[in-house]
Amino acid sequence: MMLRFLPLILLLAACSGTAVRYPVPVPEITETVSIRFGSVEVRDVSLPSYAAAEEIQIQRADGALVSSADVLWADDPSREVSLALSRNLAALTRAQVANEPWPFDGFADARVEVRIEDMLAVETGAFRLTGQYFVAPTSGRGNRSDYFSIEVPYDPDGGIVAIGAARAAALLQLSQTIARDGLR
Repeated sequence: MMLRFLPLILLLAACSGTAVRYPVPVPEITETVSIRFGSVEVRDVSLPSYAAAEEIQIQRADGALVSSADVLWADDPSREVSLALSRNLAALTRAQVANEPWPFDGFADARVEVRIEDMLAVETGAFRLTGQYFVAPTSGRGNRSDYFSIEVPYDPDGGIVAIGAARAAALLQLSQTIARDGLR
């Protein structure tokens, strides 16, 4: 199991002095979801402090989070998550979707805000994403919110690349939930 060797990998990375950056892959989206809005603004996503850091966090069996300053996500996590949600929602709904600040004239028909409570990989092979989303139509009627709890399995032997793929899959599942339940 590759994660069994994670402390050694992190130690070696720390000794090398060169940070290694890992991008989160873009998932393929083949489905479409009908929503009632023609345009949607995605607010900057709120992340817990450990998830907002560039260091890739892995939760050990004892609950401790381990990371290394030399093993990093390729992009700022708050920016990457916000952009991923926008991209996923645009592909799923075919609506005009953009991150804040709204770059077009006028206002979007609705705003989506996501507050993530937990976003991390567990060394046993699960990526966990929990929190709450809010949908606010600019007309002021039909506000929606709900909690989400998503867990995506990954192969621990796949290392950081497998964690990145599980993270992308979890964000896609969140996007699907928001489109189906929040933007309907």
